[in-house]
Amino acid sequence: MTLLRNKTLVLTGASMGIGKALASELAVEGVNLVLGARSKEPLIITAAMCRKHGVKAAFVCGDVSSTNVARQLVNTAKEFGDFYGFIHAAGVLAPGPAVWELNKSQFSEVMNASVTGAHQLIRQAVPELLWRGDGLAVFFGSGAADRAQPGIGAYCAAKAAEEHLARQLAAEAPPLTTIIWRPGIVETRMQKDARNSQGQSANKLKAVFTPWKEQGLLLTPEESARGLVRFLKDDPRKKNGEVVDIRKL
Repeated sequence: MTLLRNKTLVLTGASMGIGKALASELAVEGVNLVLGARSKEPLIITAAMCRKHGVKAAFVCGDVSSTNVARQLVNTAKEFGDFYGFIHAAGVLAPGPAVWELNKSQFSEVMNASVTGAHQLIRQAVPELLWRGDGLAVFFGSGAADRAQPGIGAYCAAKAAEEHLARQLAAEAPPLTTIIWRPGIVETRMQKDARNSQGQSANKLKAVFTPWKEQGLLLTPEESARGLVRFLKDDPRKKNGEVVDIRKL
């Protein structure tokens, strides 16, 4: 990965699932990492795993939708040197309830993880990257952005907003390489939560998520992470501002 070797990236959602697997894959490729998530103990484990591959790894525990947390992530990456951008893999599903059943706190948690968190990273990172003259901004999208799926209405709305925010960034900051990455259908805690969800729309949601598991259609987090790394090893610039779906590569 000549493009990113010895450079530093911020990676959110790094405590579990695809984010944790991606941290390992990037570390193998020589990428220094500043890891973000809300749970401290898993972050400690992920950072230690990355350092075993000979790269620098630090973590910031907290909600990336907080200005202070996003600023600390970026500032730590700048201290490492060769700060090159971020991969925003954080997300919250809140599966089961119909949209009217979600209280304000639940709705905000979903939107903050995807949309506000993405915006805070943009605010803190992009001026530095534009000064540098290049850089990478990867946002985790989802097929949920294109559909109305009962049981994950807030998530569908959040992913649609995050994907559009990424397109805005690509239009307004053309020196950067901005990618909307759809990681496929992956066996993560989100999938398990959806299969065990409760609420007004839970049965409709289970009817979609459960067959994926039963039919063996789910990728592992490691398979999904390797797909993104392979894509970044190629020429991501040619897909600037576009949706890149692992299932279509």
